[in-house]
Formats: sequence, C-alpha cells, structure tokens
Amino acid sequence: YLSLSFLSDYRLNMESGDNSSTAELMSRYVSLELGYGVPKDGWRICLAHEFKEKRKPFQAKDVSLSNIVEHIGLGVRYLKWWYKKTQIEKKAPFIDMFRAIPLRQIYGAPLGGIGGGTITRGWRGEFCRWQLNPGMYHYKTVIANQFTVCLRRGGQTVYQQVLSVERPPTLQGWNWGYCGEYAFYHALYPRAWTVYPLPGQNVTLTCRQVSPVIPHDYQDSSLPVAVFVWDIENKNDYPLDVSIMLTMVNGSGHKDDKSGGHWNEPFHLEKAGESVSGVLLHHCTTVNPYTLCMAAREQSDREISHQTAFSPKGTCGVLWGDLIADGRLDSPTGQCPPTQKGEVVAAALAVGCPVPAQGHNDLEFSLAWDMPNITFGSREREHVRRYTRFFGTKADAAPSLSHHALTHYRLWERSIEEWQRPILQDSSLPPWYKSALFNELYFVVDGGTVWTELPEDSDVSGGLRSEDGGLPAQPAIIKEYGRFAYLEGQEYRMYNTYDVHFYASFALIMLWPKLALSLQYDIAGSVVSCDPTERLHLMSGRNSPVKVKNVVPHDIGDPDDEPWQRVNAYLIHDTADWKDLNLKFVLQVYRDFHLTQDTQYLQDMWPICQAVMESEMKFDTDGDGLIENSGYADQTYDGWTATGPSAYCGGLWLASVCVMCKMARLVNNEAAFQRFRDILDRGSAAFDKLLWNGQYYNYDSSGQDLSNSVMSDQCAGQWFLRASGLGDGQFQAFPKEKICSALKSVFDLNVMSFAGGQMGAVNGMRPEGVPDHSSVQSDEVWIGVVYGLAAIMIHEGMLEEGLRTAEGCYRTVWERLGMAFQTPEAYCEKGIYRSLAYMRPLSIWAMQLALDTSQPRDQAPKTTTTPTDQTPKKGLSQN
Repeated sequence: YLSLSFLSDYRLNMESGDNSSTAELMSRYVSLELGYGVPKDGWRICLAHEFKEKRKPFQAKDVSLSNIVEHIGLGVRYLKWWYKKTQIEKKAPFIDMFRAIPLRQIYGAPLGGIGGGTITRGWRGEFCRWQLNPGMYHYKTVIANQFTVCLRRGGQTVYQQVLSVERPPTLQGWNWGYCGEYAFYHALYPRAWTVYPLPGQNVTLTCRQVSPVIPHDYQDSSLPVAVFVWDIENKNDYPLDVSIMLTMVNGSGHKDDKSGGHWNEPFHLEKAGESVSGVLLHHCTTVNPYTLCMAAREQSDREISHQTAFSPKGTCGVLWGDLIADGRLDSPTGQCPPTQKGEVVAAALAVGCPVPAQGHNDLEFSLAWDMPNITFGSREREHVRRYTRFFGTKADAAPSLSHHALTHYRLWERSIEEWQRPILQDSSLPPWYKSALFNELYFVVDGGTVWTELPEDSDVSGGLRSEDGGLPAQPAIIKEYGRFAYLEGQEYRMYNTYDVHFYASFALIMLWPKLALSLQYDIAGSVVSCDPTERLHLMSGRNSPVKVKNVVPHDIGDPDDEPWQRVNAYLIHDTADWKDLNLKFVLQVYRDFHLTQDTQYLQDMWPICQAVMESEMKFDTDGDGLIENSGYADQTYDGWTATGPSAYCGGLWLASVCVMCKMARLVNNEAAFQRFRDILDRGSAAFDKLLWNGQYYNYDSSGQDLSNSVMSDQCAGQWFLRASGLGDGQFQAFPKEKICSALKSVFDLNVMSFAGGQMGAVNGMRPEGVPDHSSVQSDEVWIGVVYGLAAIMIHEGMLEEGLRTAEGCYRTVWERLGMAFQTPEAYCEKGIYRSLAYMRPLSIWAMQLALDTSQPRDQAPKTTTTPTDQTPKKGLSQN
C-alpha cells in the first residue's frame, strides 16, 4: 500500500514539529515579542499576512454541461422559485445559487456564548459579521468600532494610535494605519489574543478576548457577552499612564442603523461590592430591538470615562482630541436625544491606568448585547432566549450581564483551561490538530444558533402520547435545558439539518449533552407529526406533502419563517424518501445513550426508533434484508445519484439494524431482538455479496460504469458503531478485515492519490486513481466527512493515516485558503468552494472521541460525557 511509503516521512515531520504553513502565516511578523500569556497552541497569523490563493464560490455557472443537461428541469424550477422568493415575497432564499457570499479572508473568533446572537471580530480586529437577528447574517465591517491606545508620560500624551491596520476614507481625524507587520493574532477558541508591540514605544499590548463557551455549563454558556482584557507591558525605565478607548456604533452597519429613534446613555451599577460603569446603546427597531453595552469594572487605580454620543461621520477630530488632551473622555451625564431618520450615533468608553517602569498592568472591557425576546421571519410567535432564565425578559439586563461578565470571566477561563489542558498537554497529538479541534467549535455559537426557553403552552410530542408510543408534551430535558437549533450553514439557512447534524452532533453530545438530547426530543416529536400540505419539490417537479408521519424531517425550519412550527424548509428533494435520515436518528439515539447512560432517554426514544425503522423497511424492495437506493440522490449527497444497494446507505442500514438489536436487549424486548437479528444476518450477507469487490465496498450495485467508484464515506455505519462501543462480537455488522481493507483503499486512492495527499479525501475516486467527475459532489472534498473518516481510521487502529487525512483539510482551509472561522462544506482540488461556515466540520470531535476511547482501558476518557448530570432511572420495561 501507498500508506507504507509515506508514513515514515509523516512520523519524521510530526517529530520535528512540521509547521511550514504556520510559518507562512507568520512570515511577515518583524517583532520578537510573543505577547503576555499567549498559549503555544492555536491558529496564529501576522496582521500583515495576505493569502495568495483567492477562491470563488460554487454557483450555477460552475455546473458542468453534462450535469446541466441532466438537471435542466431543476434549473428552470429553481429559477422560477428564486424569482418569486426574492422579487415578489422579498425574502432571502434558504439556498441562494445566484448570490453566494463572496470569500472574505478576514474572520476571527466570534464573540458571545451559545444562542444569544453573535458578533464576529476579524483577525485584524474589525467587527465584521453580525448575527443578532436569529439565524440571519449580516456581513458588514463597521469601521468606527475600534480600540485606540493613548500613552502619556509626565502628563503629556506621547503616542495615540487606532489599533487597526486600516486606512479608511472616513474618520480622518484619527491616527490610522498601525503597521500590521508588528502584530499577530492567535486563536484558541473560545479565546483569542492579539499582540501589538507599539513601534518605537517599548510597550507591548496583548488583547485577550474571552467568551463564556464552557462545556457542561448551561447557564453562563448562554450569555451574550464577551470580555477584552488588555495586558500592558512597559519595558521602559520610566512609568507611563496608558488608556484604551473602545468606540462602538449603535447598530451593526445595517440600514436600520439609520431608521431613527436610537439613543445612548451612561450607566453605573453596584452589586455585591463590585461596581461597573459604561454606556448603553439602545437600538430601537420595531422587530427584535436590542441594547449594546460597553462596560468596565471600577478599581482603585483605574479611571473610567465615556463619551455618550458622537457622530461616526466626518473626521471625528473632537473625540480624538478629547482623548489626546488628558487620556480621558469628557463623560457627560444624561442620555443623548434619539437619532433622527438617516442619522447614525456612536459612543466611546475609555479606561486608563498607570504602568510602572519595567512593569505590567491590565485593563478590562466587556461587550454585551441584550435581545431577550425574539421573533423569526414570520413574526408569528415570540420566543424567549435561554439567558433570560437568569437575567430576565425585560430588556434591561445589559448592565447586569456586563457586571456578571467582568466579575466572573476569570472563573470562565479557569474552566476553559481545565477542559483544554489535557489535550493541549498531550505531546502525542500534533499542533495542527489541537488548533482544529478547538477552533472548529466556533460553529456551535456562530451557526446562526438559537437557544430558547420552551413556552408553557408548547407540545413537542407531535400529538402522540407516551402510552401510544409517543413522547411527553413537555419532556423534562427540554423544560430544564431549553430548545437548541443551529443552521446547516450560514449560507444554507435551515435549522438542525439532520443528515448533516449526524456528523456535527459529536461536538454537542461530548460537550453539551443536554442540548444534544433536547434536539433529539424535538426531532422525535416531529417524526410522529405530519404536514399534508402539498408543495412542489424542485428536483422531481412533483407535488408531495411537506412532512410525512413516522419519518425524520430534513430540518426543523428556516429562521426567515417559523422554525419548529413549520419543518422541512428544504424543498429540492422530497426527503420522505431519503434513505439516510431515519437511520441517522436511530444511530444517534444509541450513541447518545452509550455516552450519557440516560435510560429515560432510551426508553422515550425506543418507540420512535421502532416507528422510523418500520418506515425504512419499505426500501428493502426485494426482502433480502438490505435497503436499496432509488436511482436519484436520495441521501445527504443530494447531488450524487445512487441506485440499488449502496455502500453509504446500505452501511448505515446495517449499523442501524445492529443498534436496534442492542437496544432491544436493553429494553428486554426479545421479539424485536430476534426480528432485527434475522434482518442483520441476511442484510450483512447481501451487503457483502452485492458490494464487496475484494478491496473495498463499491459505491453502489447498479453495475453502471461508475458504480465501482471508491467512496470516502463508505464506512460511516461502522464509524457510528465504534463510537457507540459496538462493532465486535454479538453486535457486529461488518467484518473487521474488510473495514480495514476499505479504509486502506480510501487512504491510498481518495487521500494520497488526490492533490498530492495534501487536501484530505475526495468524496469519490475511480480505482484507476482519478476523481469521479460524474456529479457536482463526487469530486468535492467535504471537510466534515473527512473528519469522520479520520475518526473511523483511528477507531480501527490507523492513527497516523487518520491524522494525515484530517491534516490535509485543516491546512487547506485554515492556512492556505484563508477560511478560518468559516470552514465550508466543500472545496474542489482547484478554483471553487461551496457553502461557507458549515455545520458538518464539527465532526472533528468524533476524532477526539476515537482518541479517547482508543486509549488503554485503565485510562479515563478526557472529554467524553459522563452520566453525572442526571441519575439514570432503573428498569426499562418491555415495549
């Protein structure tokens, strides 16, 4: 195998800490300063770096001629639907094939906790991506949102600089153009550091950005706040007075900033012996109004000052002069008048402190945004965000949120460090992996995420009561931990897209297991409900119901409509006939039980699993124990046709049947066990007979020219069995030697014979070593699929192959293509990418689960969930 020829080189590279591409990101850094308390591991980039490769998004014009001919009907129907949606209804399409978001190679770690909205800062410090309205993104850099430093010696200002490399045409009264070659950015999510050595001043500033994203925490992790800690190192032989000023516009650069009626006011809050002061920016839109809040903690040697309102137009020389005069701002009292229509208002907060000669001091700021009550696009219902359980729904919580952040962020950091330390200190793991593992977690927060309280009148059961095989109207876990939803992608605007969540779910079940289970209860309730409304599906051109009973929905809705209430925003295919959705539900139910040992959950889900498996049986048309694909793209690869039994869906089916056997034993249902055992035996024999070719499982069994393509995802079923502690002995679906042979084939062909082995695994590869170009998806690399592939390699003892496979994706996305904090669904070997900021790459946490569980038995897992949050209930009854 090719694997032998490269693995010795890979080991050498690992041992020598091969960081060539990391070095490229830092090649323009001219300072020797390493900053204050910046960790070794993470993603690091000089502020002067320019990415050489500029990719374009996949759009309708990129479809090949053969695919255009094949899908001409889809194209015409999509165009009509797109025109109606955008020009008549004035809504944004859930997928926009004509107006993809252009690649901006600028993003850094987002601010804020889970589900309260996000503000993303770029790695050069800009405030540039906004998701305050739930699930709806706004990409605008607000140039007036900046940090500025003022240095004073002996009562005189000696240096004042906006900490930005920009030179904008506005705000000409400010000193712009900080030299990016002197600064670098370092991200280890949920924290990030920017190091600014001040040229000629012998002073280094390190800005540490902290968001409350804390595993197994369901309170502070929901808060819409972030803290900026500025560590100041004075390497001069004389003391300095240092002020940092934060300026913020009331708004997000959106057109509603000019709608009028917005106003600012200073505030002071004292509580439990601690005081904070700052400015509130009330953004008074008719839909989803909110308050932004800049604040600082009062301490004996800190001076806090503010400017309640200034216009961020013109030169803004007055504000600049105010700070330069004495290192502080005028601090007027009282609120400013509401803005007039067409007018924009901003505010400033400055904090100063003395820094001794050859000494250190620090300054703290918080930024909070309080939008407690939200409506989605339909405006039909009001939802209440999770954090209101702790801070109220009256839209007056910004001061308290700021106070809490400034007095608790050190505890957050301690928790974050305790969680990350075992992985960061594990010398057997390569540096790129540590960066990838934590930084890809950004999507849990910045995936258009909402986390809401369950309304008292809600019924998530789908109307079918527990005694009839359904769920409680208000499952205890949703009542206690709320409802959670995240988008398939920032460009693919559907919540909890289930075929993709299958991959991403590892991050939730390992780090916030209650949210993972809550999401499962929501999906289960949707399974037993139906929506008979007929609508046109764009691929087939046929009308069919929105939602059929006893099948898993594709998604729980579009944030521009009414999620949870109206599911299946996706209307390209009729997903009632997709082969993977039901199976992915069953596999997740058991994996979740295995990791949490929550027996109430298993008992509640068992009848739902029986119902969806019963629905799935109809796809075994010849009764051989193995389901067949229907000759169209009827699974997550929704542009790649499969016909007859296939490696992907057939493998998921066998794994699901295996899991049903295991669950039947746990609930003492011997009849179900025997039934599924029989199906497993027959289905496994058919799978081997129809798909195994001696080296790997063929893509499908159609016998067509490309049916023997090598699919990178052919072992997905075995991956979930291994993640669930199954796959051997009585609960085995695939022979181990065949899985290992298939994985070696994938490694040799899809990984090492593609792009020089440097870009991960291509989805489909021909046995002769060229990519399968038969569809728009077969010659793509799907990053989230690659991380899952790496996980099954690790489970099967192929650690080095797994790491090499995943490394190609990380280095391509984060170091070559400039897609940090916007990892796409897919890229091709050259030219294009598809769907920025996508859910599936959270599957990298499956690699960590594989690493944890592949350790010697006497070592405790490092990051997997434990049943400590909830006492299991004994005695599962037969059903």
